[in-house]
Amino acid sequence: MSDPAKAVLAKAVPATARALTQEMRSDGVLVVTLDVPGEKVNTIGRPVMEELDALITDLDARPDVKGVVLRSGKADNFIAGADIKEFTAIRSALEGETLSRSAQGVLGRLEAARVPVVAAIHGSCLGGGLETVLCCRYRIASDDPKTVLGVPEVNLGIIPGIGGTQRLPRLVGLAAGLDLILTGRSVKATRALKSGLVDEVVPPAALLTAARRAVLDLADGTRRLERPGISLGERLIRPVIFSKARSSVLAKTHGHYPAPLAAIDAVQRGTATSLAEGLKIEARHFGELSVSDVSRNLVSVFFATQDIKKDAGYPEGTRAREVHKLAVLGAGLMGSGIATVSVEAGVDVRLKDASFEALGRGLRHAREVFEERRRRGSLKPREVDRRMQRLSPTVDYSGFRRADLVIEAVFEDLDLKRRVLAETEAVIADDCVFASNTSSLPIGDIARDARHPNRVLGMHFFSPVEKMPLLEVVVTQETDAWATATAAVFGRRIGKHVIVVRDGAGFYTSRALGPYMNEAARLVEEGAAIEAVDQAMVAFGFPVGPLALMDEVGIDVGAKVAKILMHAFGERMAPPVAMAAVVEDGRLGRKNKRGFYVYDGKKRPDETIYALLPSGTPRRTFDARDMQDRLVFAFLNEAARCLEEGILRSPRDGDVGAIFGLGFPAFRGGPFRYLDKLGARFAVEVLERLAAHHGERFRPAAILVDHARSGAPFHDQRARTAP
Repeated sequence: MSDPAKAVLAKAVPATARALTQEMRSDGVLVVTLDVPGEKVNTIGRPVMEELDALITDLDARPDVKGVVLRSGKADNFIAGADIKEFTAIRSALEGETLSRSAQGVLGRLEAARVPVVAAIHGSCLGGGLETVLCCRYRIASDDPKTVLGVPEVNLGIIPGIGGTQRLPRLVGLAAGLDLILTGRSVKATRALKSGLVDEVVPPAALLTAARRAVLDLADGTRRLERPGISLGERLIRPVIFSKARSSVLAKTHGHYPAPLAAIDAVQRGTATSLAEGLKIEARHFGELSVSDVSRNLVSVFFATQDIKKDAGYPEGTRAREVHKLAVLGAGLMGSGIATVSVEAGVDVRLKDASFEALGRGLRHAREVFEERRRRGSLKPREVDRRMQRLSPTVDYSGFRRADLVIEAVFEDLDLKRRVLAETEAVIADDCVFASNTSSLPIGDIARDARHPNRVLGMHFFSPVEKMPLLEVVVTQETDAWATATAAVFGRRIGKHVIVVRDGAGFYTSRALGPYMNEAARLVEEGAAIEAVDQAMVAFGFPVGPLALMDEVGIDVGAKVAKILMHAFGERMAPPVAMAAVVEDGRLGRKNKRGFYVYDGKKRPDETIYALLPSGTPRRTFDARDMQDRLVFAFLNEAARCLEEGILRSPRDGDVGAIFGLGFPAFRGGPFRYLDKLGARFAVEVLERLAAHHGERFRPAAILVDHARSGAPFHDQRARTAP
């Protein structure tokens, strides 16, 4: 290394904190290992960029180096992305643009390096990590399932800012590049190879050898590169590609998320000009998005999901029981879904139901989920079979003695759940945790006659279990901390965002949703059109309207939950009178193709439902903003009460639960961050106005009034440990 290069590197990064280490091999290949000190995963931040810049300068002064292999020193991670903490420090669009241009400059130097640089990718290679390897001359990935590649920046309300919007489409084509950028999804190595994103896939043990061989072949010109790039056909239909992309984005986001549209613009205008000009366009968009409210809110959601993994809802040092064997009671939609995600995580599952017919349906559901993944290319046939082998059916309690955790997913009936708990406690081990997948029944009521109430809790999954990312763990005053830890750790193992809440009717999610759903039905009762109510809430940012959601959950299920909530909280939670007539009419929702909508090949509002409403109620037009206020503030008010009563441990948990369990708009940051944005004083004023017009059910929660007086934001509150 030359003296000037040493000076640059030493000035940029202290020797004790260097992330890049070098090993010169006898064949002239320099192996550079990235291992950010003190971190579980590698991220790209200013210090790493400075080291990389110094390395490139050093290469120019070292004629003995024939080429470079860039690899990771982390076990199952290449580069997880950019350092998001640095990103949150950006205070202006110009500052964000400057940061982007600076990083683009370093990667531009990597791309133009004097010698070939080969990326040896094992583990996740995402965001800034993928943008880095796009500047390498050759990319080799391991065939390990943990090796995935993608650019998930849109999930944070931004776009790739160090060349991703420009180099990715130029490498794999417009359609494939846009798909990765706009969806934020990641792909495995085999899929990346087919698209041209990587050049070679090898077993992990052969990765370094293959990378060194590639370096030497590239250095002497014996390895030729063929990249798909933007085809002639794509060039001819460019307007169609971008028009369809915009239409698809707007249909999904309704204009609430600016990042995908900015990404389309960056790709469209950037790939029509030089790479240098395209990078400028990308940087400008990145700068503007980096300080937007949407991005700030999405970043807050990201950090919240990371924080709940560390602040888990039970005392630090609590030891969870490791779950090797799971027993699931009930092979219906929920039970089979829980079994499916569990065997996916490598857990052996014993699935019980009263009949072989029900078990057959449950097993068929699991196989259909895995077969769909096989058709998409993410599972091999033998992997489908291996997962199904972990799932064993039974009509009795045989095998339950070996279970570490039992999850009951029978019908939402208190007597039935008590009976199942009693039967199960008679056959399971003394240190087995029993969890009820109830959506609203208090766990204390279910465990009233339990032999061991200290190891009974709730694990509230959301349907469909395979897709919904939230798990609400419900604990009573008697639940042992180790049992809470066992459920929470298992939930994270199967890929869920876990919030721990205190016991009570409806817990947090069903309770907050109750007034929201009641108000939607009440609007229809007052004369609003079904589609108008749903469209108003989709326009606010919910993925589906409340009446469509009621159909999906099941109108009969919703009626049971409403009854439980009304029993616990009185008239404030009373559903509109007309809902009884809807239930009595046999409308269950999608499952019997009759609800607020008809499902006869094409979903459409069922106007015959209006005949069930009080006679003489004409259909009339409601202002969309008025409907939004009634539904949203009913939701916010009840969420605040859950925090006030200690059902929720923190506003953070309330935001995570509402976004990932109930579809509250992520771009608004969750109910409590949205309240902070509005201001508690404004929320109280709106609720008082609604109470004056519509009744005491809108009376502001005491905690909202307190915050209105003090002006303190909700997110200043610290999390409490659940009982």
